Amino acid sequence: MSSSLTVRRIAADQGATYRELRAASLRDAPYAFDETLEEALSEQAETFEETASRHAASETSTSFILYTEGHPAGLIGAYFEDAPERRAFVYALWVAPAVRHLRGGELLVNTASHWLAERGASDVYAWVPDANRNGMRFYEHLGFGPGGEHVPVAHAPQEWVTLLVQPVKRQNEGEASAP
Repeated sequence: MSSSLTVRRIAADQGATYRELRAASLRDAPYAFDETLEEALSEQAETFEETASRHAASETSTSFILYTEGHPAGLIGAYFEDAPERRAFVYALWVAPAVRHLRGGELLVNTASHWLAERGASDVYAWVPDANRNGMRFYEHLGFGPGGEHVPVAHAPQEWVTLLVQPVKRQNEGEASAP
């Protein structure tokens, strides 16, 4: 991965950056997300500010921003579902087309997965639209496999999403324990 790429957890004052990245992702790949550009742009600025503030402090949901040469160039979310299973998810991954070749998507997924693992996740899940073949191949390349669920998209029932899962890689996995 390029040394010019960095990932940082969103800061409380980055609502405008979050909105900018979210809008860019929806312009670039509207088929890949569960929200439309029109929906995102109709949201008040305060909504993005509140999300950034919440994601900067929460122990159950957050966002990470990819930077290249100090400029925002990508985004991913991570959260624990509010259900008894408490599954851990990455979502809304997007990297600016101009820097995709630098493997920023991989850096974002790995950073978000590590954050989830630090908070107890044993598996990391991702819903991927069936129409997003590049996204499906990307996650499979990172070691995600079938998660056993395939459902229609709520706002577009003719479209489907597939659940993928990846076991969390532990620091000491594969190392022999001392006698």
